[in-house]
Amino acid sequence: METREAVHPEHAKRFDTDELRRHFLVSGLFPENDARMVYTYYDRLIVGGTGPVKPVSLSVDPKILGAASLLERREMGIINIGAPGTVIVDGKKHDMAERDGLYVGKGARDIVFLSASASSPAKFYFNCVPAHEALPTTKMTFKDAAPLRLGSDAQSNKRTIYKYFHPDGIKTCQLVMGMTLLEPNNVWNTMPVHTHKRRMEAYFYFNLPPQGIVFQIVGEPAQTRHIVVRNEEAVLHPSWSIHSGVGTTNYTFIWGMAGENQTFSDMDEVPVGDLR
Repeated sequence: METREAVHPEHAKRFDTDELRRHFLVSGLFPENDARMVYTYYDRLIVGGTGPVKPVSLSVDPKILGAASLLERREMGIINIGAPGTVIVDGKKHDMAERDGLYVGKGARDIVFLSASASSPAKFYFNCVPAHEALPTTKMTFKDAAPLRLGSDAQSNKRTIYKYFHPDGIKTCQLVMGMTLLEPNNVWNTMPVHTHKRRMEAYFYFNLPPQGIVFQIVGEPAQTRHIVVRNEEAVLHPSWSIHSGVGTTNYTFIWGMAGENQTFSDMDEVPVGDLR
């Protein structure tokens, strides 16, 4: 498990491109027959993924978490972006089609990821955060996730938000997680921009073509920078940073938040005229 230290905004102002990418970009999230996990000091969120051709079990370095198992004091949200697969939680199987989600509550000990076909593996993306309450492991299929349609063609940001692990979906202790799909010919997300001092957020992008990219905007509103993001990469956003992106084509992304509250609309909007 890789660890990422928190960055002060005054420090981030002086980062060059390589430094920005090293601190905030997460790549290589779907290794075959292994799991990649990045532990951040932004609300202690873990970003992870696996592409299991053979079964993959999650393990943890007790020196990092001070726990015998990953979810001893944590909860996890999982979304499959690949071919059909299965997540086994303490011996119980949960079959997951593409875009299905699974919430795994605090106290679960054994988590195993499988693909239905070794020639067409699943791709499980997950966020994991501290939890103070044990809630039941629950699956949400993509068709059961309630859609929220926002934006317009005129603003190039017509999109549909699906809330998976959220007060309006599967109840969690702290984690808030969902998926946003942009319509064809729409490329902007989260514009006008905002911050939320009470929560950090991670964006994970997928369904980008080989030559497609997203310019992810990070930094304080008056000190913006960009990170070039490619297919199946994630960006970490501290609570002081805006989070917005524009792509060379439409795309899909998974957002995950952790912090003081779970209020989706609790954000500090930034007027476009204040951006620099």
